[in-house]
Amino acid sequence: MKVHILYPFKEGPWGGANQFLGGLKNFLILNKKHCESQYQADIILFNLNPSALLLLLLSKIKKIKKKYPKKILVVRIDGPVFLVRGKGLAIDRAFFNFTKNLADGVVYQSHWSKKNCFNLGMEEKEFQTTIVNAPDFAIFNRSGRKSWQADSKIRLIATSWSANWKKGFDVYQWLDQNLDFARYEMTFVGNTPITFKNIQHISPLPSQELARKFKNSDIFITASRLEACSNSLIEALHCGLPVIGPNHSSNPDIIGRAGEVFNHAQELPELIKKIAQSYEEYQARINLPSMEGVGKAYYDFMYSIYETVQRGEYVPKRLTWTGYFRVMWSLWLWKGHERLTGMLNRFGGKKR
Repeated sequence: MKVHILYPFKEGPWGGANQFLGGLKNFLILNKKHCESQYQADIILFNLNPSALLLLLLSKIKKIKKKYPKKILVVRIDGPVFLVRGKGLAIDRAFFNFTKNLADGVVYQSHWSKKNCFNLGMEEKEFQTTIVNAPDFAIFNRSGRKSWQADSKIRLIATSWSANWKKGFDVYQWLDQNLDFARYEMTFVGNTPITFKNIQHISPLPSQELARKFKNSDIFITASRLEACSNSLIEALHCGLPVIGPNHSSNPDIIGRAGEVFNHAQELPELIKKIAQSYEEYQARINLPSMEGVGKAYYDFMYSIYETVQRGEYVPKRLTWTGYFRVMWSLWLWKGHERLTGMLNRFGGKKR
């Protein structure tokens, strides 16, 4: 069985889906389970996230289904966007409609994401599973890691592709203003809506360079409260960094005993000291599945659908005109809502 990942991959630093799916594609290629042709593959895996490319994705799937109506489609879903961004219920409804009418199977990135998608109206499917993300282990690993120096400044690092304030920039701003920089040094890699005075800011880096930054740091701090499954958090852990993150959404499950969680920014200095005092113990507790394990879980899940179809016990969804219209309608409602919100904001609407 061969799999094609239907995704507009980007070279260099990009969002979490791009980085994870790139690693998954490499795993499939390495194991001779990937197919470059979307028409010749047995199963197509596609990703749903808040992108203007969703209409293009629908157009491609329409062409595939028209030519091969029994093609198996599996979706990896993001969100719920309404909770992660604090807005955008129309996006989630579009996702749910997309999945209901087109997907044969669905992969959730965390139990938190699955539970809250259901709470917002996602319907259960015959084939569904939860698989956490994993980074490309050829890049994000402990090889060449600079050893922990207890007698020197503690090196903190944070990163975010998105400059959305909901990624925790109020916490990073508090650290910039209140952290004792005689004892600590901190680097922020990525896009930011604020200008730091004490934290070193570096623009987004390619994965290899970001991994080197992680390996030259001691503790990773993430401040994003609502995450389906944070790629940057997982990448840092795979590089051997204990982590401090918000006590919300999927973060506590991913961090486990390899770090600490916080509810308020003011707790961070004490948590940093706590980890520093038992650094090697926290580091030894890092226990996450590798891309090998995650890739196998994806393949096994998709193979279970393929096998059921081969036995004649399941018929892949057909793209009916009714289903296509419902998906298109929900997508246009979403885009119309975004355009209306943008107009209101430009003409004296709400401010941050």
